[in-house]
Amino acid sequence: MSTKDTTVPGAADNDARSDTTQYVTVVIGGQLFGLPIHKVHDVFVPESMTRVPLSAPEIAGVLNLRGRIVTAINMRRRLGVPPREGKSGIMAVGIEYRGESYGLIIDEVGEVLTLENAGREANPANLDRRWAEISGGVHRLSGQLMVILDVERVLGRMLDQIAA
Repeated sequence: MSTKDTTVPGAADNDARSDTTQYVTVVIGGQLFGLPIHKVHDVFVPESMTRVPLSAPEIAGVLNLRGRIVTAINMRRRLGVPPREGKSGIMAVGIEYRGESYGLIIDEVGEVLTLENAGREANPANLDRRWAEISGGVHRLSGQLMVILDVERVLGRMLDQIAA
């Protein structure tokens, strides 16, 4: 099995300036999200996945990425967004969590943004409950809201529910 892979520049480096944070931006269901760059190991196109019987609905399957078994998480399903039409063009963001490899299945990857921490705001009161549970706040960008994905919340709660 092969996957197309792109290593994220600076992904292993934390931003040395404490007043800014770098985010890898992704789009899921038309909404802009940001992942702290130090959490992202790579960006890849999953070419084939094996479904895991009796797994949680959010788990799209497992795949082999350079010899590692990666659990693929369907972020549309995790966020309560309707399924995407067709399977072409999907991408994944590779992250590590609790010593395991995960691929967050997304619609598209954007750019890396360096944003002032002072511009980060708490979740708006009207943010959907499912989104607020996994968000670490928001940044208001020109004309749009970037929801910050908190990896601990995205995976931790889901995996804890599965284990229970």
